[in-house]
Amino acid sequence: MTSESLEEITIEPLPEDYAQYDLSFKIIVIGDSGVGKSCLTSKAVKNMFIEFYQATIGFEFLTYNLKMNDTIVKLQIWDTCGQEVYRSLISNFYRNSSLAILIYAINNKESFNNTEYWLKDLKNEANNDIRIMLIGNKCDLENERVISKDEGENFKDENNIDCFMETSAKTGVNAKNCIHEAAKILYRDYLNNKIKGSISENNNNDSKLKNLGDKINVKGTRKCC
Repeated sequence: MTSESLEEITIEPLPEDYAQYDLSFKIIVIGDSGVGKSCLTSKAVKNMFIEFYQATIGFEFLTYNLKMNDTIVKLQIWDTCGQEVYRSLISNFYRNSSLAILIYAINNKESFNNTEYWLKDLKNEANNDIRIMLIGNKCDLENERVISKDEGENFKDENNIDCFMETSAKTGVNAKNCIHEAAKILYRDYLNNKIKGSISENNNNDSKLKNLGDKINVKGTRKCC
Protein backbone atom coordinates (compact mmCIF):
# COMPACT_ATOMS: atom_id res chain seq x y z
CA MET A 1 0.00 0.00 0.00
CA THR A 2 1.20 3.49 -0.78
CA SER A 3 0.72 6.64 1.28
CA GLU A 4 -1.75 9.10 -0.23
CA SER A 5 -3.25 12.44 0.82
CA LEU A 6 -6.97 13.20 0.70
CA GLU A 7 -6.44 15.41 -2.35
CA GLU A 8 -4.92 12.52 -4.34
CA ILE A 9 -7.94 10.24 -3.83
CA THR A 10 -10.46 10.27 -6.67
CA ILE A 11 -14.14 9.47 -6.08
CA GLU A 12 -16.80 8.18 -8.45
CA PRO A 13 -20.24 7.43 -6.93
CA LEU A 14 -21.76 4.12 -8.03
CA PRO A 15 -25.40 2.95 -8.14
CA GLU A 16 -27.05 1.99 -4.86
CA ASP A 17 -27.58 -1.58 -6.08
CA TYR A 18 -23.99 -2.04 -7.27
CA ALA A 19 -23.33 -5.62 -6.23
CA GLN A 20 -19.56 -6.07 -6.13
CA TYR A 21 -17.09 -4.33 -3.84
CA ASP A 22 -13.51 -4.78 -2.72
CA LEU A 23 -13.61 -3.10 0.67
CA SER A 24 -16.23 -1.90 3.13
CA PHE A 25 -16.29 0.41 6.14
CA LYS A 26 -18.89 0.85 8.87
CA ILE A 27 -19.95 4.44 9.62
CA ILE A 28 -22.17 5.35 12.57
CA VAL A 29 -24.21 8.57 12.64
CA ILE A 30 -24.89 9.94 16.15
CA GLY A 31 -26.26 13.04 17.84
CA ASP A 32 -29.37 14.32 19.60
CA SER A 33 -32.84 13.60 18.31
CA GLY A 34 -34.13 16.22 15.89
CA VAL A 35 -30.78 17.49 14.58
CA GLY A 36 -31.49 16.00 11.14
CA LYS A 37 -29.37 12.84 11.12
CA SER A 38 -31.79 10.81 9.00
CA CYS A 39 -32.58 13.74 6.72
CA LEU A 40 -28.88 14.38 6.11
CA THR A 41 -28.00 10.76 5.39
CA SER A 42 -31.01 10.45 3.09
CA LYS A 43 -30.00 13.59 1.20
CA ALA A 44 -26.39 12.43 0.93
CA VAL A 45 -27.11 8.86 -0.16
CA LYS A 46 -30.41 9.14 -2.07
CA ASN A 47 -30.55 12.88 -2.84
CA MET A 48 -33.95 12.96 -1.12
CA PHE A 49 -35.25 15.43 1.46
CA ILE A 50 -38.40 14.63 3.43
CA GLU A 51 -39.46 17.59 5.54
CA PHE A 52 -41.65 15.55 7.88
CA TYR A 53 -39.32 12.66 8.61
CA GLN A 54 -40.12 9.87 11.05
CA ALA A 55 -37.97 9.87 14.19
CA THR A 56 -35.64 6.88 14.18
CA ILE A 57 -35.97 4.38 17.02
CA GLY A 58 -33.12 1.90 16.97
CA PHE A 59 -31.31 2.51 13.70
CA GLU A 60 -31.59 2.68 9.95
CA PHE A 61 -29.12 1.00 7.63
CA LEU A 62 -28.03 2.50 4.32
CA THR A 63 -25.25 1.67 1.89
CA TYR A 64 -23.28 3.98 -0.38
CA ASN A 65 -21.00 2.66 -3.10
CA LEU A 66 -17.94 4.44 -4.46
CA LYS A 67 -15.03 3.84 -6.75
CA MET A 68 -12.02 5.30 -4.96
CA ASN A 69 -8.99 5.32 -7.20
CA ASP A 70 -9.06 1.70 -8.44
CA THR A 71 -10.96 0.25 -5.46
CA ILE A 72 -14.71 -0.33 -5.11
CA VAL A 73 -15.69 0.75 -1.59
CA LYS A 74 -19.01 0.10 0.12
CA LEU A 75 -19.92 2.34 3.06
CA GLN A 76 -22.28 0.75 5.58
CA ILE A 77 -24.00 3.72 7.20
CA TRP A 78 -25.81 3.14 10.50
CA ASP A 79 -28.12 6.06 11.28
CA THR A 80 -28.98 5.87 14.99
CA CYS A 81 -31.79 7.29 17.10
CA GLY A 82 -30.97 10.22 19.37
CA GLN A 83 -33.50 9.82 22.17
CA GLU A 84 -31.82 9.51 25.57
CA VAL A 85 -33.85 6.44 26.53
CA TYR A 86 -32.23 4.49 23.67
CA ARG A 87 -28.62 5.56 24.18
CA SER A 88 -27.62 2.30 25.86
CA LEU A 89 -28.82 0.52 22.70
CA ILE A 90 -26.83 2.85 20.46
CA SER A 91 -23.56 2.16 22.30
CA ASN A 92 -23.74 -1.43 21.04
CA PHE A 93 -23.33 -0.14 17.48
CA TYR A 94 -20.16 1.82 18.26
CA ARG A 95 -18.13 -1.34 18.20
CA ASN A 96 -16.38 -2.13 14.93
CA SER A 97 -17.33 1.25 13.48
CA SER A 98 -14.52 2.81 11.46
CA LEU A 99 -15.85 6.37 11.59
CA ALA A 100 -18.48 8.29 13.53
CA ILE A 101 -20.37 11.30 12.17
CA LEU A 102 -21.39 13.40 15.19
CA ILE A 103 -24.15 15.86 14.31
CA TYR A 104 -25.62 18.89 16.07
CA ALA A 105 -27.98 21.58 14.76
CA ILE A 106 -26.66 25.14 14.48
CA ASN A 107 -30.00 26.45 15.80
CA ASN A 108 -30.05 24.17 18.85
CA LYS A 109 -27.59 25.03 21.62
CA GLU A 110 -28.48 21.97 23.68
CA SER A 111 -27.60 19.67 20.80
CA PHE A 112 -24.18 21.36 20.55
CA ASN A 113 -23.59 21.15 24.31
CA ASN A 114 -24.48 17.46 24.19
CA THR A 115 -21.73 16.73 21.68
CA GLU A 116 -19.44 16.44 24.71
CA TYR A 117 -21.58 13.57 26.02
CA TRP A 118 -21.71 11.84 22.64
CA LEU A 119 -17.96 12.19 22.20
CA LYS A 120 -17.23 10.82 25.67
CA ASP A 121 -19.58 7.88 25.13
CA LEU A 122 -18.04 7.21 21.74
CA LYS A 123 -14.50 7.16 23.11
CA ASN A 124 -15.54 4.84 25.95
CA GLU A 125 -17.35 2.32 23.74
CA ALA A 126 -15.77 2.49 20.28
CA ASN A 127 -12.47 1.17 18.93
CA ASN A 128 -9.44 3.27 19.77
CA ASP A 129 -8.72 3.96 16.10
CA ILE A 130 -12.21 5.24 15.21
CA ARG A 131 -12.23 8.42 13.12
CA ILE A 132 -14.65 11.23 13.96
CA MET A 133 -16.34 13.95 11.91
CA LEU A 134 -18.24 16.84 13.51
CA ILE A 135 -21.19 18.21 11.54
CA GLY A 136 -23.17 21.40 12.20
CA ASN A 137 -26.42 20.69 10.38
CA LYS A 138 -29.29 23.01 9.32
CA CYS A 139 -27.00 25.78 8.07
CA ASP A 140 -29.91 26.92 5.90
CA LEU A 141 -31.48 28.30 9.10
CA GLU A 142 -28.97 31.14 9.36
CA ASN A 143 -31.51 33.49 10.92
CA GLU A 144 -31.98 30.99 13.77
CA ARG A 145 -28.26 30.30 14.30
CA VAL A 146 -27.12 30.11 17.94
CA ILE A 147 -23.85 28.22 17.36
CA SER A 148 -21.22 29.99 15.26
CA LYS A 149 -19.02 28.20 12.78
CA ASP A 150 -16.00 29.21 14.88
CA GLU A 151 -17.48 27.37 17.88
CA GLY A 152 -17.71 24.22 15.80
CA GLU A 153 -14.14 24.65 14.53
CA ASN A 154 -12.86 25.23 18.08
CA PHE A 155 -14.63 22.14 19.41
CA LYS A 156 -13.11 20.11 16.59
CA ASP A 157 -9.58 21.39 17.36
CA GLU A 158 -9.90 21.02 21.15
CA ASN A 159 -11.02 17.40 20.85
CA ASN A 160 -8.72 16.26 18.01
CA ILE A 161 -11.65 15.52 15.72
CA ASP A 162 -10.64 14.66 12.16
CA CYS A 163 -12.96 16.98 10.25
CA PHE A 164 -15.64 19.66 10.74
CA MET A 165 -18.14 21.11 8.29
CA GLU A 166 -21.58 22.67 8.24
CA THR A 167 -24.34 21.06 6.20
CA SER A 168 -27.97 21.42 5.21
CA ALA A 169 -30.16 18.40 4.53
CA LYS A 170 -32.78 20.71 3.05
CA THR A 171 -30.65 22.55 0.49
CA GLY A 172 -28.02 19.81 0.12
CA VAL A 173 -25.08 22.03 1.12
CA ASN A 174 -22.16 19.69 1.90
CA ALA A 175 -24.53 16.71 2.32
CA LYS A 176 -22.80 14.47 -0.21
CA ASN A 177 -19.44 16.09 0.51
CA CYS A 178 -19.78 14.96 4.13
CA ILE A 179 -20.00 11.30 3.08
CA HIS A 180 -17.27 11.69 0.47
CA GLU A 181 -14.92 13.27 3.00
CA ALA A 182 -15.61 10.43 5.44
CA ALA A 183 -14.83 7.92 2.69
CA LYS A 184 -11.58 9.71 1.84
CA ILE A 185 -10.44 9.74 5.47
CA LEU A 186 -11.12 6.01 5.81
CA TYR A 187 -9.56 5.04 2.50
CA ARG A 188 -6.44 7.14 3.15
CA ASP A 189 -5.96 5.63 6.60
CA TYR A 190 -6.56 2.15 5.22
CA LEU A 191 -3.86 2.66 2.59
CA ASN A 192 -1.54 3.96 5.28
CA ASN A 193 -2.20 0.91 7.49
CA LYS A 194 -3.77 3.03 10.24
CA ILE A 195 -7.15 1.29 10.22
CA LYS A 196 -8.60 -1.94 8.90
CA GLY A 197 -11.51 -2.37 6.52
CA SER A 198 -13.62 -5.43 5.75
CA ILE A 199 -12.45 -7.27 2.66
CA SER A 200 -15.38 -8.53 0.60
CA GLU A 201 -15.99 -12.26 0.95
CA ASN A 202 -19.76 -12.50 0.66
CA ASN A 203 -21.71 -9.77 -1.08
CA ASN A 204 -24.97 -11.04 0.41
CA ASN A 205 -24.06 -9.64 3.83
CA ASP A 206 -25.68 -6.29 3.10
CA SER A 207 -29.12 -7.83 2.55
CA LYS A 208 -28.83 -9.61 5.90
CA LEU A 209 -27.93 -6.33 7.62
CA LYS A 210 -30.79 -4.53 5.88
CA ASN A 211 -33.25 -7.17 7.07
CA LEU A 212 -31.92 -6.81 10.61
CA GLY A 213 -32.41 -3.07 10.40
CA ASP A 214 -36.00 -3.49 9.21
CA LYS A 215 -36.76 -5.70 12.20
CA ILE A 216 -35.29 -3.33 14.79
CA ASN A 217 -36.29 0.01 13.28
CA VAL A 218 -39.59 1.49 14.48
CA LYS A 219 -40.63 5.03 13.75
CA GLY A 220 -42.87 7.87 14.87
CA THR A 221 -43.56 10.97 12.78
CA ARG A 222 -41.82 14.26 13.59
CA LYS A 223 -40.46 17.23 11.72
CA CYS A 224 -36.83 16.71 10.81
CA CYS A 225 -35.46 20.01 9.56
